Amino acid sequence: MRAKKRKGREHRSEERVSASLPVKLGKKAKGVTRDVSASGAYIETDAKYAVGSPVRFAIHLDTPWGKVLFDCRGQIVRLEHRDGTVGVAVRFTETDRIPAASPAKRRR
Repeated sequence: MRAKKRKGREHRSEERVSASLPVKLGKKAKGVTRDVSASGAYIETDAKYAVGSPVRFAIHLDTPWGKVLFDCRGQIVRLEHRDGTVGVAVRFTETDRIPAASPAKRRR
């Protein structure tokens, strides 16, 4: 699979994959990923951020083995404002995979 090419200078070192995944930013804001790589993600949201700001967010992923939560920390490296939403480019500084509880464990 090839990474998408963008006009202008490329800063990316990892191949990215198009993926629309729900994201919870901080305690209240929500967003959706547009693409993800090993080193970062591009998220569309209506929350306000500034370039250089740290951000913590959770990516929820349904897999054949169950739901998985990725707890991510990163730094905002680019913002793109369009049509009432903000595209937030985040470089990961830390990611942790947290398996979701199975239905049997949740009932206890």
